[in-house]
Amino acid sequence: MFQDKTLECKDCGAQFTFSASEQEFFAEKGFTNDPGRCPSCRAARKQNSRGSHSRQGSGFRTQREMYTATCASCGESAQVPFKPSGDRPVYCKDCFSGQRRY
Repeated sequence: MFQDKTLECKDCGAQFTFSASEQEFFAEKGFTNDPGRCPSCRAARKQNSRGSHSRQGSGFRTQREMYTATCASCGESAQVPFKPSGDRPVYCKDCFSGQRRY
């Protein structure tokens, strides 16, 4: 019923085989499109999409880039995990805790 197909990876351009058994598996799962990426690009993309979320449970956490900003409430220097754009107030940890509404 299924026959091996040669496909081209949309990321790296390499040709790869979409085997009959893989096609059968895709059909069983209800997938209608052929894969667009070769197995190595799929694995790399899957690893990148996991990021630090899958590593947090194992004790490994990637270092988050922090930015320095001036607290809009007390004027102290604060470290925040986003780049302040200047169009909204930024608060230090203590002032932010006081601003939160539950």
